[in-house]
Formats: sequence, structure tokens, C-alpha cells
Amino acid sequence: MTSTSSRRRGIAGMSLIALLIVAVLLSLGFWQLQRRAAKHALIAALTERLAAAPAALPPPGEWTTLTPAADEFRRVSFTATYGELPDAMVYSSGSAIRDDVAGPGTWAFLPARLPDGATVPINAGFVPNTMQDRAYQDRIVKPLHGGQTVTMTGYLRFPEGGGLFTPSPDPAKRLWFSRDVPAMAALLGWGGNVAPFYIDLESPVPANGLPKPGPLGVHLRDQHLQYAITWFGLAAAVGIAFLVWLLGQRWGAAASQPRASRRIA
Repeated sequence: MTSTSSRRRGIAGMSLIALLIVAVLLSLGFWQLQRRAAKHALIAALTERLAAAPAALPPPGEWTTLTPAADEFRRVSFTATYGELPDAMVYSSGSAIRDDVAGPGTWAFLPARLPDGATVPINAGFVPNTMQDRAYQDRIVKPLHGGQTVTMTGYLRFPEGGGLFTPSPDPAKRLWFSRDVPAMAALLGWGGNVAPFYIDLESPVPANGLPKPGPLGVHLRDQHLQYAITWFGLAAAVGIAFLVWLLGQRWGAAASQPRASRRIA
């Protein structure tokens, strides 16, 4: 009797463990399917925004209402003036959304003044192989300074803070390792009324070709279906393994029953 009770408790405990594992694995699979649906919706929205004709830049009174979910990658066109305020470099090893950018270099960030006096940070484009060289960057960016008023077309983007392992900025080089535009504006004195976003410039292209602006493309990874199949497969494997174990327990119990009966007799 004690052996039978222990066997039943063991089966009940293993059943609960197997059920929990299968439930967790199934939930991970369904979560990946939900992420896949959300990713497809995001890709469709971004593709539509990137292909749309440029709209007017939202006025400063609307800036606080803009959000990454609703406004990231909106294509806009506006007129602004590059001044003499210091620019910033953002180091990059390449780009996931620019087909024409590969290898190490820096993005050139400059403040541009709108006709109403507000400031919009501009990612004027990519400068390849600078190796964080401030003097070289200055020579490339210098032609953009000097009060030029330019009609710009680009994409509305939102700042990105650094992660746990992102190096700290180098103020002496005006070098950042993330697109932390608010920190740039505060440290470099870009003024009080600075947009909470920046513009990835598409055009115009400078006469010497650098910094290199350009069109953006959607290249988001979409492997959620593979991940979901993996989780569902693991759930099935755990379920099958548990059933095999359970059948083994029952066969073992059935095989031992006659011997037990003979001992009692």
C-alpha cells in the first residue's frame, strides 16, 4: 500500500511539473505569434510612412504630442538654417536601415534653426571611416556651417539612450555612441526650444557628397514564426516524453502486481 501511494504521489508530482513546463512553452509560442503579428503591422506601417510624399514638419506646438509609435519614420520637408553652433558625432559600425551605409564611421548631427526660432537636430548623414577623428569630421562638416538656409527632406526619428555597455560620450571630441540628442543639445548649447526628435536627412546631398544623407528602408528581422515553431516543438517533446514515462510507470506497476499477490497468498 505504501509503495502504491508513493508511486501515485510521484506520478502526480511529475504530472504537475510536466503540465507547468508545457504551459510555459506553449505560452512562449503564442507570445511569438503575437509578436509576429505586431511586427508585420509595424513593417506595413513603416513601409507606408517611408514611401509617402513628404509632409510639412509639425509646428513646435504639436511636438509634445508626437510619439515613436505614431510618428517614427514620418517623411517631412521643411526649411531651416544651419548656424555656427557646434555639431556632434555619433559613432556607428554600419546601418540596419540604410542600404548604402556599411562599415565604421560617424553620423554628423547638427542643429538647424527653423524660421520661428525653434531648433531641430539634423542627422546630416554618414561620414565613413572617420575612426572618431574630430579634425577630419570638422573638415567634412565645416561647409555646412555658415548660415545656409536649406530646404530639407528627411525622416522624423526619436532619440535613443545608451545601454548598459554603451561607452560614455567624449565631450572633448563631441563624440557620442548613441543618438542621445537631448544630451547633445544640453552639452553643446543648442538652445532652449529644441525639438524632442531629430531628422534623418534624405536630401539635399552636399556638394562634396559628405556627410552622406540618403533614403531609409525597412529591414526588421522577422523570425518569430521560427521561434514559435521551436517553442511548440519543445512543448510537444515534453508532452511525449511525459506520456512515455507515464506508460512505463503503469507497465511497471502492472508487472509487479502478480508478484505482490503471490507474496500475500
